[in-house]
Amino acid sequence: MSRVVGIDIGGTFTDFVSYDSATGAIENWKNLTTPADPIDGVLEGLASVDDLEGVRKIRLGTTIATNALLTRRGAKVAYVTTKGFRDVPFIQRGDRRSHYDITWIKTKPLMKRADCHEVDERLSAKGEVVRSLDEATVRELAARIRADGTIEAVAICTLFSYIDPAHEQRIRDILAEELPGIPISISYEVLPKWKEYDRASTTIADAYLKPVVSDNFRRMQQRLDAVGVGNRIGVIKSNGGESTLAGAAQAPVQMTLSGPTGAVVATRALSQLTGIPHLVTFDMGGTSTDCSTVVDGMEHVTTSFEIEWGIPIQIPMIDIHTIGAGGGSIAWIDKGGMLRMGPQSAGADPGPACYGRGGVDATVTDANVVLGRINPDFFLGGRMKLDADAAHRAVEAVAARLGLAVDEAAFAMVQIANNNMLGALRAVLLQRGLDPRDFTLVASGGAGPVHVCDLMEIAGIPQGLVPNYPGQFSAFGFIMTDGRVDRHRTVQQTSKFFDGRRASEAMTELVNGAIGELVEQGYSDQIEVYRSVEARYLGQNHELELTFPANEFTTETVDDFWNRFHEEHQNRFGFSIPGETIETVNLKVVAVAVGNKPQMKELAAAAGAPSASGSRKVRYADGWHEVPVYDRAGFLHGQEIKGPAVIEENASVTILLPKQTLSVDRLGNLIIKF
Repeated sequence: MSRVVGIDIGGTFTDFVSYDSATGAIENWKNLTTPADPIDGVLEGLASVDDLEGVRKIRLGTTIATNALLTRRGAKVAYVTTKGFRDVPFIQRGDRRSHYDITWIKTKPLMKRADCHEVDERLSAKGEVVRSLDEATVRELAARIRADGTIEAVAICTLFSYIDPAHEQRIRDILAEELPGIPISISYEVLPKWKEYDRASTTIADAYLKPVVSDNFRRMQQRLDAVGVGNRIGVIKSNGGESTLAGAAQAPVQMTLSGPTGAVVATRALSQLTGIPHLVTFDMGGTSTDCSTVVDGMEHVTTSFEIEWGIPIQIPMIDIHTIGAGGGSIAWIDKGGMLRMGPQSAGADPGPACYGRGGVDATVTDANVVLGRINPDFFLGGRMKLDADAAHRAVEAVAARLGLAVDEAAFAMVQIANNNMLGALRAVLLQRGLDPRDFTLVASGGAGPVHVCDLMEIAGIPQGLVPNYPGQFSAFGFIMTDGRVDRHRTVQQTSKFFDGRRASEAMTELVNGAIGELVEQGYSDQIEVYRSVEARYLGQNHELELTFPANEFTTETVDDFWNRFHEEHQNRFGFSIPGETIETVNLKVVAVAVGNKPQMKELAAAAGAPSASGSRKVRYADGWHEVPVYDRAGFLHGQEIKGPAVIEENASVTILLPKQTLSVDRLGNLIIKF
């Protein structure tokens, strides 16, 4: 078995990439997503694999957890905590989204206050037992939950359990005994870190997802077993690593951003292959656009993520900014008579009007058809014909309400969609202190190449890159990914009273747990372990993360860490305070099982300029132009073309603007510059 298949289930299309390590062949294809049951679309696509017996691994990105959180269609959760702290999920934080908006309403938690329960127990901030666990009150609580009959999952988060989880674990064991069949999440297993609200919110989210994800994965497992590949499925996690279906069902909060991670993983590989250090991803599909950054060849992993404002999920995940803007984004007129685009999407069913599946609303894809940017006879390489007349009628209805010509309305729709996506790019660049002029914009998703040249112009990004397989770039990232496990734990100590033995024991536990999880997933070779520590000057509110390359916290390794902290603080913030007390907060471990990557074939060198396969009229800002159309499949290394031009391929199309040039690198990537 030599083949690996990556599958990305999107809101509109399900994408597939297959890599055969024996032959080096890479194949890609896509079909419409089946919203009623996404596994239908997966099985439809797998039917295109000529030899499923030869598939060693199938890696799947899914939005099951994402959609359950965003639409609030999770389980009914009972929250269990220390006596006196049941209101923590409702008090939340002291900040407000809009400080001067008297109409602002705090975001509601994922469970009701009536379902929040307290047990009599208490640990101190040092992990000392202030009040022993009253097991009788836990059994009484179990009886109340059983009598209620509506609770589907339980979240347990007791005070300071990240120091000593004994009380939490005993509460879990009692409830499991009294309430068989009800899934239980405890904060020590989900997020053993300080900050009570963040830990509680993340644990509640995990419990909220467990019945939904478990049910979906169980049905998925059954149907994949039926075609003989059920034991070869890996589910992509939010950190870009993978898990088994069973492992993902046990920790569903790890799936929060499963699908979008693939494009970032692929972009990191692209940085290594091309030598371009700073890349910003622009992954525009049919329903949403995802943006992230790769800086100095590495993606940014964060624990600062909120599903809604004020509802944090603090598990390690690739830092991705997502907005509701895609090819299926619907045009609408607001109460002020202004044209708006999305976030409502036509999705896959019925889809844009041009799909001919019953959709009547004008979308970004319809506008691109009207503008000549998308060839209705060559959508998905000609496998799916578009209805240009239906697209024209849909945009015409919008144009009539605006008093514009049809092409003017279509161009306005595209411009507004571009500006929506510009906001996402600014969120990952300017708002994080990164200069767009230092970056290359990587266009992926079926709609990314259509809009990349526009985005380069309005975002001030001097270079763009359209990779191979842009329409299936996330799925391509899944075949490039490594096994990865992140483990974090809060261990607060100061440089004045640092207990190296305690820190070493905690770090060893994290390392063993991370490696053990990889072994459970079937990885045993080429496992690399990276250790780091988050620390700060005592009294500061934010931490610096520094690598900790040693296995143990000895006198020598700890002294080296203090010195490096002062140096890094000086480099990062422009000052340091030698002699000041340093506080360690969180220990972090990343275990990576490095897998074999596809070898990208190099193109033959060009003997001359490429020849256009034809021409067509395309609407630009200054009007209609008759522009040459090129077939990307015929490009060779070193060839160049000048805009305006159209470059077509099976799953997308690149619209080169006037004054832009395009060149082909040795791997076949399209490099766009002004």
